[in-house]
Amino acid sequence: MPRWSALCGNCWAVVVDRRKLASALLVLTLSGALLMLPPFVMVFNQPISHFGVPQIVIYLFVVWLLLIGGTALLTHLLPREQPPNSGESD
Repeated sequence: MPRWSALCGNCWAVVVDRRKLASALLVLTLSGALLMLPPFVMVFNQPISHFGVPQIVIYLFVVWLLLIGGTALLTHLLPREQPPNSGESD
């Protein structure tokens, strides 16, 4: 059962579980590493240039920017860990 957060515009936003966001960060990292492997990069190593920039350079920068944007979004959504109560005992 999802927990609900405060009213967000016209709808109620679901608070995403911390483990799911950590898993999404792992998937983002692995997919970024996969997209940077030479077999995928070499697909864009063509003698084509857009505005004087080679296609492989555009591919690498677009993947890089998408990884940065995805990481920023996921870390922004990631809730902070609650510090343990050090003064209380059972």
